[in-house]
Amino acid sequence: MAKVADPILPVERIQAMKAAGFWRDRLLLDDVDRWAKEAPERVAVVNYSSRSSHPHVITYGELARLSAAMARSLAELGVEAGEIVSYQSPNWWEFAVLHLALLRLGAISNPLMPIFRERELEFMLKLAESRIFVVPHRFRNFDYPAMAQALRARLPALEHVVVVGGEGELSFERLLARGKALERSEPSGYFTARTLSADDVIQLMYTSGTTGEPKGVMHTSNTLFSAIIPMARRFSLGGNDAVLMSSPIAHQTGFLYGMMMPFHLGCKTVFQDIWDPRQAFEIIEAERVTFTMGATPFLSDLTDEAVRRGRPPCSLRVFVSAGAPIPRALVRRATQALDARIISAWGMTENGAVTTTLADDPDEKAFETDGCPIDGMEICVTDEHGRWLAPNVEGRLKVRGASNFVGYLKRPQWYGVDADGWFDTGDLARIDSDGYVRITGRVKDIIIRGGENVPVVEVEQLIYQHPSVLEVAVVGMPDARLGERACAFVVLRQGTSLTLEELLNFLKEKGLARNYWPERLEVVESLPKTASGKIQKVVLREIAKRFGTNGASPQVK
Repeated sequence: MAKVADPILPVERIQAMKAAGFWRDRLLLDDVDRWAKEAPERVAVVNYSSRSSHPHVITYGELARLSAAMARSLAELGVEAGEIVSYQSPNWWEFAVLHLALLRLGAISNPLMPIFRERELEFMLKLAESRIFVVPHRFRNFDYPAMAQALRARLPALEHVVVVGGEGELSFERLLARGKALERSEPSGYFTARTLSADDVIQLMYTSGTTGEPKGVMHTSNTLFSAIIPMARRFSLGGNDAVLMSSPIAHQTGFLYGMMMPFHLGCKTVFQDIWDPRQAFEIIEAERVTFTMGATPFLSDLTDEAVRRGRPPCSLRVFVSAGAPIPRALVRRATQALDARIISAWGMTENGAVTTTLADDPDEKAFETDGCPIDGMEICVTDEHGRWLAPNVEGRLKVRGASNFVGYLKRPQWYGVDADGWFDTGDLARIDSDGYVRITGRVKDIIIRGGENVPVVEVEQLIYQHPSVLEVAVVGMPDARLGERACAFVVLRQGTSLTLEELLNFLKEKGLARNYWPERLEVVESLPKTASGKIQKVVLREIAKRFGTNGASPQVK
C-alpha cells in the first residue's frame, strides 16, 4: 500500500530543531523496551474500565510483549510501513498496545474519538484510506461492529474490522493470541527492517470538528516528544509519579500526557474510561496519583467532589487544565479544595501544550493567565496584517517551535505556517510584558455589536463568578440594527435560579461596560461539548440564529 501521509518538513527545520537539542530522534519504543528490560515488573498501566469491576494491571514487560505480538498479527493482515490504521477506542489498555504495535511496524496511528458516528467516521476513514478499523464490541451500550460493517459498504478501501471483545478470527484477542504464537515460533529481530525515523509521521489526529471539516493533523516522534519532555521537566515528573488520565486518550491531551509521557518516564499511568468524579477521587487515593490533566469540566467536577467530602485527595500534586480558557474563579476554588497546584495551559492538537503557568507563579499569573511557553516554543500576537503588537494588546496568537505539527493530511493549503515558521492558531490573545498569555477568544468567535468587538471570554469569566452559574457560553445572535447581539447560555447549579435582570445587575456591580452585556439569557440543562470537554459554540450559534431581537437594549434599574 502506498504511503498516504505527506509531511511538510523542510530540511532547515529539521537541522535547526536538532541543533538546538529539541529533537532528540527518540521513539516511544526506545523507552518502553528499555523499561521492559530494566524493570519488567514495574506497573505501566492500570485500567479502570466499565467492562470490569476490578482494574486491569499491565507491567512494562507485558506491555512490550503484547505490543510485539499484536504487531506480528497486524503484519499478517498486510499492514505496511507508512500505512494509516484507524482505531476507535475508549481509555482501555488495548489502545496503548495497538499504538506500540503500529510503531513496531512503522505504521501510522489514527485514534478516533469513541463519540464519533457514521457521518464523521465515513469522512475520516475515507480521507485516511484506512484498510483496518479497530472498534470496541460495545461501549456505553453502543454497537460499534454494526456501525463499522455499515461503513464498509460505503468504503471500498476498508478491508478488515477488528473488534476488541469480539469473536472470530478478527477479534483483538484472537489476533493477540495468534501473534504470541508467532513470536514464540520465529526468531527475534523480525521488526528490524521496519525501523522508523523520528521524522516519520506516526500519528494522525483529527481536530475535534467544532467547526467545518475535520482536519487530519500529522505528527512525528520528534514533534510529539518535544511536547512531553518539557512538560515533565517543568513539573518535576519522574518514574515515581503516577498519572491519571480520564480525558480521552484518543484526544491529544490524553495521548500525549496520559500515555506517551508516562511511558517515557517509566511511571504508572491510570486509565479511566468513563468520567465519574467520585470514582476519580477514589482512584487518585488508591493509586497515589500525583498528576492529572483535563479540560475545565474535569477540574470543576473533581473540585466539587473534594468539597462534598470535606477534604482534598491525599496524593494529588498537579492538575493541568487545558482545552479552553479556565474561569479564574474556578482556579482559585480548586486550588483550595484540592490542595494541589492548578496549572492553566493552552495548546492545540497541532502542537500539544504550548504554554502553562508555573508551579511557583504568583497568584496574578497563576489565576489570571494561561501561562508562558514551554521550552522549544515561542508565541507572539499580531494584527490582521501580521505586524507584532505591544504587550497587553489583543491580537491574533501565533506560535512556532519544536512541537508544531507537520501538516494536515491531503490538505497542504491549510497548513497556515509562514516562511518564518509562525503558525496562525486562530485564537485571539494578549501577551503581557513577562511573556504570559491570556486567551481572549477565537478569531471566528468574535461578537461585533454595533461595530465594537465584545470581549467574549471576559464576559464569560464574569458571568461564571455568579453563585448560581455552573457553566456559561456566550455567542452572537444576528441583529438587523447592530449586526450582532450577545446571548448567554447558562447551566445553573442545582437548586438555583437566574433571570436576565438578575444577571445584568450582577454584571453592573462587576463594572462591565453596558455594551458588553448579553441581551438574552438561555438557561439550559447542559452545553454541547466535544469528548475532550470543549464547548461546541458552533452548535450554540445555530440555536442563537433562531432568536429574534427587537433592537432594544436591556434595561437595568
